[in-house]
Amino acid sequence: MDVRTTSFALLLVLLAAIAALMVAPLLQYVMGAALLAFILYPAFERLEPYVGARIAALVLTTLAIVGAIVPLLIVSLAVLNTVVSFATDLNVATTLDQLRTVATDEFGLDTERVQSLETAAIDELEASLSDAVEIALAELPALINRGIEMGVGLLVFVFLLYYLLADGDELVDWLREVVPLEDHVRDELFDEIRVVTWAVIESHVLVAVVEGLLGGLGFYLLGVPNVAFWTVIMVILSFLPAVGVWIVWAPAVGYLLLTTGTARAVAMLLYGLTVLSLVDNYLRAYAVDKGSGLHPAVVIVGVIGGIYLLGIMGLFLGPVLLAVFKAGLNVFNKTSLEPQRRTRSEPTAQATEPVSNPESAATPTAEQ
Repeated sequence: MDVRTTSFALLLVLLAAIAALMVAPLLQYVMGAALLAFILYPAFERLEPYVGARIAALVLTTLAIVGAIVPLLIVSLAVLNTVVSFATDLNVATTLDQLRTVATDEFGLDTERVQSLETAAIDELEASLSDAVEIALAELPALINRGIEMGVGLLVFVFLLYYLLADGDELVDWLREVVPLEDHVRDELFDEIRVVTWAVIESHVLVAVVEGLLGGLGFYLLGVPNVAFWTVIMVILSFLPAVGVWIVWAPAVGYLLLTTGTARAVAMLLYGLTVLSLVDNYLRAYAVDKGSGLHPAVVIVGVIGGIYLLGIMGLFLGPVLLAVFKAGLNVFNKTSLEPQRRTRSEPTAQATEPVSNPESAATPTAEQ
């Protein structure tokens, strides 16, 4: 490599580092737009022949925005309605009497002990509220700054989604040209990435929907209010393996214990420990492992690590990135490492191959 080529390579490395630093603050939005464009691309291919690439990309981008905003507004209104309804129906005196009854009848505490616990709980609650107000005021500038950053990131997300749909073919063709791989290796890599990405997305969504619906069914049968709202919450939480819907159904056990007695509370507890836990553990392991080839432990690492690195979008991006990495390793092993192993093993096999007729090989013939 001559001096000019070396200098040019160093310049490319420097520019790549600068580009990485520029993209890093927006990485989650860039990768989220790429993943959503990948999901919407089949619909784009069907719509493009009728209205053109630009109009099709604009329509799908608009539908994606509406599809994200409308459920968010519905969930927000449902949360507000639930809070208002709970605050309206809540009778503090009645609730305290029920808690005292449970403490004395179920746990066998005397009256003085219950009163001391009640006083300590009230003091702790007042101190916690005061601390929460102070923390909120101290963090207000940071929250405003974070909100501005999120708004800019979502704007970038929308623009990238549109252009990835409209000009995605040109980007893929450019990648095919610049990737330093042979044609068959490159095509196999792209096919493997497409297969594992779809497998992770479909299995992830399947487990979340099934677990959320089963949780909602249990709430409906046992008389927990606002079933539709809690079903949506459980579908969202089901994307978090090892966390999951127990965050919802465990407090529901306490709610049923206070409002309906021990029978329904025990039924909810058993339903959560058996049905919901089995679905979370076994269905997730079966669907994810069979569809994408990823072990459930790898999916857990992908989800939790993806959230740390990429925020809420890491729920999907984390497992997908690990699946893509595994696909790249599989293709590299198949196309590069295995041929090299065969090439190294062939001379060894030839060298150790026994001679079929040692006497004829060692003794010269009469003609010689």
